[in-house]
Amino acid sequence: MNTTPAQFAELLAAPEGTRIEFKSASGGYHFEKLVEYCVAIANEGGGQIVLGVTDRRPRSVVGTSAFAEPGRTEAGLHERLGHRVPVEELQHEGKRVLVVHVPSRLPGTAWSIDGKFLKRAGDELTGMSDAELRAIFAEAGPDFSSEGSPASLNDLSPAAIGEFRKHWARKAANPRINSWSDEETLTNAELLQDGRALYAALILFGTRAALGRHLAQAEVVFEYRASEASGPAADRAEFREGFFLFHDALWQKINLRNDRQSYQDGLFRLEIPTFDETAVREALLNAVAHRDYRLSGSVFVRQFARRLEIVSPGGFPPGITPENILDQQNPRNRRLAEALARCGLIERSGQGLNLMVETAIRQSKPLPDFGGTAPHEVRLKLDGSVTDPRFVQFLERLGEDRLRGFSTYDFLALDAIAKDRPLTEAMRSRLRGLIDAGVVESQGRGRGTRYHLSRSLYAAIGRKGTYTRKRGLDHETNKALLEKHLRDNAEAGSPLADLCQVLPSLSRASVQRMLAELRAAGRARLVGQRRWARWFPGDSMPQDDGDSMPQNKE
Repeated sequence: MNTTPAQFAELLAAPEGTRIEFKSASGGYHFEKLVEYCVAIANEGGGQIVLGVTDRRPRSVVGTSAFAEPGRTEAGLHERLGHRVPVEELQHEGKRVLVVHVPSRLPGTAWSIDGKFLKRAGDELTGMSDAELRAIFAEAGPDFSSEGSPASLNDLSPAAIGEFRKHWARKAANPRINSWSDEETLTNAELLQDGRALYAALILFGTRAALGRHLAQAEVVFEYRASEASGPAADRAEFREGFFLFHDALWQKINLRNDRQSYQDGLFRLEIPTFDETAVREALLNAVAHRDYRLSGSVFVRQFARRLEIVSPGGFPPGITPENILDQQNPRNRRLAEALARCGLIERSGQGLNLMVETAIRQSKPLPDFGGTAPHEVRLKLDGSVTDPRFVQFLERLGEDRLRGFSTYDFLALDAIAKDRPLTEAMRSRLRGLIDAGVVESQGRGRGTRYHLSRSLYAAIGRKGTYTRKRGLDHETNKALLEKHLRDNAEAGSPLADLCQVLPSLSRASVQRMLAELRAAGRARLVGQRRWARWFPGDSMPQDDGDSMPQNKE
């Protein structure tokens, strides 16, 4: 996000209220306090936190030394909150200002930190009341998974409850949990109400007979297809029982035909599985946790030789799109998600898709694809084809310790640079840290700046030629395109505006620098001044006017 001078002037004149918070923060600002203000402002509809400006009008810009690396701060906010909160750095009359752009909560959701749902009360922060929270959660309709089902404790599998209890004890580092009875486990997990199992408990622990009677649509259907041809699947299995009873068996089905794609790294041959277990399990978990159980359809998992397709009933929850799904969360089955979080299968908001994206990039596979998603269903495609083994080597050269510190947008930025794709604003916010780490290099200035992977890493994976092409030959290619345009229009000459259209991705200044290089080499001539200036090939007439270049103001 880029705040224009006019927009900043409007911010300075606006009254401090639920949407804008001003802090002088001239000597710094506490990160945890920033986190809490983000939570409060998101719960009140979103807005801005402006650091480096006094809070009372007439406001003055005092500048701030807080958060010297905005990209790291943005990554830290995402880590703590599970939402992307852009942090923008700008200069106003020589003084540094930070603008934190806090998005609004989504319908039916509220942001929290350490179990606290915050709002602002004057100059202080306070917790939201139960009535306020109930009103927010009611926006998205009732949570089906928290409703009482017809099932009793006898309809639930003791083995499934036992596995849940074991994972919970490990996640909470509390071995006493292992001593709880099944009823105590369900009660403490808020999955039992007046002796009846909630639908969340039925989905997680229900026996096949119980699901058949009470919630037959809570099943996952697996199909393996050796080709795209229609007709019966080569293998088919139906899992109609609690999630904790079948999730391992379903992965084993997929892994049965999970081949390995190998590549050479020096003397060693390394292998990458077509279907990564972490990514597949996260995709399956998301389908079970976030589908709409009010619809009668089943979850379908279709495996092909090189891709996995998962189709789950119910579209994205309100406010969620393929474009913001990494940054925004709106769980459809809150009680079910809370139970999975207790046992560690869901660690934090949004982690499932983040892990899928990061795994795909680290293995040089296409990104998860939601193409075909509609209001009545979500379609997710995981493509298992390894597109560039050398990029896998590139990332491995960075080392696991460094990669562990990368955010999802760090990986996305590297992937986009490696594939010459445009960078989004979120990716651009990560570039400074990647450059400082020696992973990425920049070329040019301003809007014409280009980015490529670092020379040392290209050398480490034996691709010095690729580095030279991206760094050097592209520049010469651009000059050759300009020269060709000059020759094609040698009779009338070419104004600078036309030449800028030849290379629309470069800035006007970059085009002028290349023309100056062509001119110095005798490959281009400039005739005329200002708006009448025209460029010609170096061997064409009329003669070059040597004094016109510095005055070209077109």
